[in-house]
Amino acid sequence: MRAFIPDRYGSKVALRLGEMADPEVREDEVLVKVHAAAVNLLDSKLRSGEFKLILPYRAPFVLGHDLAGVVVRVGARVKSFKPGDEVYARPADHHIGSFAELIAVREQDLALKPKRLTMVEAASLPLVALTAWQALVERGQLKPGQKVFIQAGSGGVGTIAIQLAKHLGATVATTTSTSNLDLVRSLGADLVVDYKKEDFEARLSGYDLVLHSQDGKTLDKSLRVLRAGGRLVSISGPPDPAFAEQLGAAWYVKLFMRLASLSTRRKAKRLGTEFSFLFMKASGEQLRALAELVDTGAIRPVVDRVFPFESTNEALAYVEAGRAKGKAVIKVS
Repeated sequence: MRAFIPDRYGSKVALRLGEMADPEVREDEVLVKVHAAAVNLLDSKLRSGEFKLILPYRAPFVLGHDLAGVVVRVGARVKSFKPGDEVYARPADHHIGSFAELIAVREQDLALKPKRLTMVEAASLPLVALTAWQALVERGQLKPGQKVFIQAGSGGVGTIAIQLAKHLGATVATTTSTSNLDLVRSLGADLVVDYKKEDFEARLSGYDLVLHSQDGKTLDKSLRVLRAGGRLVSISGPPDPAFAEQLGAAWYVKLFMRLASLSTRRKAKRLGTEFSFLFMKASGEQLRALAELVDTGAIRPVVDRVFPFESTNEALAYVEAGRAKGKAVIKVS
C-alpha cells in the first residue's frame, strides 16, 4: 500500500510517500480501505517529536489519526462489522496510520459512519468530536442551563464543541477572530468575543466550565472567569498527575507532569475551581453516539479544505499555520 511516512523526528521533516506492507489484521481488528483522513495538529507534534515522552513511535511509521472508509476484511473475533460497511474512527494511540490506503483498526475503536455524511465529512469528525464529548460530557459533566466558555470557536474542536454544548442545553461563549464571527454564531454560540479587539476576561464571569485549548496566559485568565466550584478542562496542557497515572508512566514522567502542572493546580485551588488535563482516547461507543447526533442534525462537520492524497505534506503545513476554519481533510481514494 502507499502511505505517508516520517523517516525520522523533526519539525521540518517532510513526510515521504512510499510503499509499506499491508497491515496485518489481528483477531479483534478490522481492515479498512481509507477513503479520507483528516489532518490534526497532533500529527505535526508527533512528527516533531514533541510527544516522544508519552507517545514514542519508532521511525519509520505512518501518521494519521482520523479516517473514514470501507471495511475490507475482519478478524476472527470481530462481531460488529462486515466487508462493505462504511465506517469512521480515531484509531487508538500506537495503532494510528490513516495517511495510507489501508489501516487495521481495533473493533472497539470503530463505528459505522453517519449516514448523512460523505467520506470527507465523516473523516473530519472523530478526533475533534471525541475530544469535545470527553471534555464536555465525561469530564465537564455539562448540564442544561449551565454556562460554558469554549476557546477558539472556529477551530476543529471548537466548531464541534459549540454544537455539542448547545445540544446539551448550555449557554455558550467563545473567542474567534473578526473574520469568523458569523461562522461561530451560525454554530450556536451565544456570546462571541473577537479576541483581536476584546479581552474575554472583561466580558465573561461566573462560568461553570471552560474548554481550554490555548496558551498558559489564557489558561490563567480562564480560571478567573469560572464561578467557585467551576471546572477547567485543558486539551493543551499542562499535563497533570492524573494523566500520568492514566498513562501508567514511569516515575520520572510522573514527576515531570506533577511539576509542570503544579502552579496551575495551585491557582485553581486558590480560586476554588478545578483543573484537569484531557488527552482524548479512542472510543467506538462514543463515535456511535456522535453519529446519531449528526444524523439527527444536532451536529454538522465544518470542513475548510480538501487536499488530494499526494498533497498530504501541504495539508499538514496548512494546519500547522493555524489557518483552518474547522478541519482540513485528505482525500485518499
